[in-house]
Amino acid sequence: MRTGKTKYVSLADTIAGMGRQVADSLNYADSYLPYNVTPKEIFHILKQNTTYKHDPVGVELLQSMPSLMDDNYWGHSGWGDCDCFTITGIACCTVRGYKTKYVVVGNSKTAPSHVYFQVHDGKKWVDFDLVAPYYGVTKPYKYQNSFPIIEKQLY
Repeated sequence: MRTGKTKYVSLADTIAGMGRQVADSLNYADSYLPYNVTPKEIFHILKQNTTYKHDPVGVELLQSMPSLMDDNYWGHSGWGDCDCFTITGIACCTVRGYKTKYVVVGNSKTAPSHVYFQVHDGKKWVDFDLVAPYYGVTKPYKYQNSFPIIEKQLY
């Protein structure tokens, strides 16, 4: 288990760190979930077990799924922010065979403020944002950029 607690450097650095945390989360995610689950069911399982908590000031806290659920920085299972939730959701969807891609959003190109991911449910790409209240929903932002996840980055 590893929790990446570092000073914020850049969006690219954060995405790379998230990829490392996803890789560290795959075995845990496999043991955490039932086998035949849809992305929507994964969303509801995780939504019931996560609570939004801002990062410490000036720190980019990237928690792997084992850290988020069992050895939490805050001392409370499931407490994290959008990047922690994205790491966990991607790990869960990946181990159940669903393709995913990061989505970075904000209100300007120079100030991204939120990350979530999309999952391909076998028919279409669907927003998977554990900060949002419902599966398939996210808040509208002016700026959006998707980053495909390359399997080589995860294993």
